[in-house]
Amino acid sequence: MKTFLGIDFGTSGCRAVVIDLEEKIHLETAINFSESFASNWINTWKQSLFKLFANIPQDLTQSIQAIAINGTSSTVLLCDDRGNPITEPILYNDGRGKSVQSKLSQFVPPNHLTLSASSSLAKLIWWSEQSYFEQASYFLHQADWLAFLLHRKLGVSDYHNALKLGYDVVNLEYPSWLANQSFFDLLPKVFSPGTIIGKVETAIAQQFDLNPNCLVCTGTTDSIAAFLASKAKEPGEAVTSLGSTLVLKLLSTTPIEDLASGIYSHRLGNLWLTGGASNTGGNVLKHFFTEEELIKYSEQINPQSISHLNYYPLLQPGDRFPINDPNLLSQLEPRPENPMDFLQGLLEGIARIEALGYQKLQALGATPLTQVYTAGGGAKNLIWQRIRERYLGVPVCSSWYTEAAYGTALLAKNSYWALVQSNY
Repeated sequence: MKTFLGIDFGTSGCRAVVIDLEEKIHLETAINFSESFASNWINTWKQSLFKLFANIPQDLTQSIQAIAINGTSSTVLLCDDRGNPITEPILYNDGRGKSVQSKLSQFVPPNHLTLSASSSLAKLIWWSEQSYFEQASYFLHQADWLAFLLHRKLGVSDYHNALKLGYDVVNLEYPSWLANQSFFDLLPKVFSPGTIIGKVETAIAQQFDLNPNCLVCTGTTDSIAAFLASKAKEPGEAVTSLGSTLVLKLLSTTPIEDLASGIYSHRLGNLWLTGGASNTGGNVLKHFFTEEELIKYSEQINPQSISHLNYYPLLQPGDRFPINDPNLLSQLEPRPENPMDFLQGLLEGIARIEALGYQKLQALGATPLTQVYTAGGGAKNLIWQRIRERYLGVPVCSSWYTEAAYGTALLAKNSYWALVQSNY
C-alpha cells in the first residue's frame, strides 16, 4: 500500500491525515497547543511536528510516499544561514506592519494586496528596521520552515504562501518593484504548491521509521488546503465556509481582483480561486441563540417559505464584502416575537449576503456559479442548506471533507502521482 501524509498547522494546534491512492483516510491525529506554548512558537511547532510523526504507526510510516504541509497565511520567520530563527515568528494576524505603511507605499503599487498591515511583506519591512535584521539570511513562511525541518533545503516556498509577500502569481515571478529592493536576497525561491523538493532527511527517516525514499513537497496555506479538501475541481464550483464569519471561494478560469472589497485570487494550476469574506455569519447566530436553540428552531422552519424579513445581520457596523462600506449598519428589524421566525430571518439574511457575494464575483468576471460545497459549523444545518439553495439557484451540499490536513494530503498524493505518470 502507498500512502500520503498531509499536515496542517493552525493557531490552536496541528493535525496530520494519512490517505491512500484512493483518497481514503487511514489515520487522523492531532495535537492542541496550550496557551503557554505561545511564549515559544519555534519549539512548539518543531516538537509538535515530530509528535505527529511519533503518533503514526510503523505500518503506515513505512508506506508514506510523499508529505506536504500547510501553515497559516502570512505567519513568517526570519532565519540565519542554517535555518535557525533569529527571533520569534510574527503570526498571521499581527498588525505591527501598520507602522511601516508609509515606507511600503514608497515602492509598492497603489492598492496592492501587500499594503495590508498584516501582509508578509509588511512584516518583512518591519523586521528590516530592527537591529538584528543583519543576521538574517532567509525570510520564510511557517509552512516553508516546517518543510525545511524535513528536507533541509532552505529558501523554498510556494506561490500560495508567497502571494502576500508580493509574488506575481500571474507571471510566476517576483515583480521588478520587489526584486529591486535591498532585502530581495532573503526571499525564498517560489514553486508551485506540491512541487517535490527532495527526500526526507535520512536522520528523520530513521528516527520515525519512515520510508527512506519519502518525498517532501512544497505546501500551501490553511485556507487553500481546506478548499482542496472539499474536492471542488471544476470552474464554477465554490466553497462557502459558514464559520464565525462568511467566507466565499469560487473556482474561476480568470483571476478576479477588487482589493478595496478584499477580493483577490489565488492560482490553482491553470485555474483561479477567488473570493471574499463578510463579517456576517455564525457569530451573529450565536449572539442570539444557543447551539440547542439553533437546532430546535431550525427544525421548525419550512425552508420553502419566505419570511419577508430583509435582514443584513452584523454585530458591529461595517462590512467589506459583498458591500464595501465601513459604516454599513446591521439591519435586524422588525424582530418578530416568535424566535423561530427571527432565526429564519437571520438564516435568510446570511443566505442573501452569500448570494450577493457570488453575484459580485461573477459581475467582476468570474466563472458563473454551478455548485456550492459548504464547510464550517453551519454545514450541519440542512434546513439552512435548503434556504441557501433557494437564494443561490444552484445545488448546495456539504464538503467531502473539511480538514485542511486532508486537502494537504491530497496535494502530496497528486504530486507523487504526477511524478509516477511522468516516468511512464
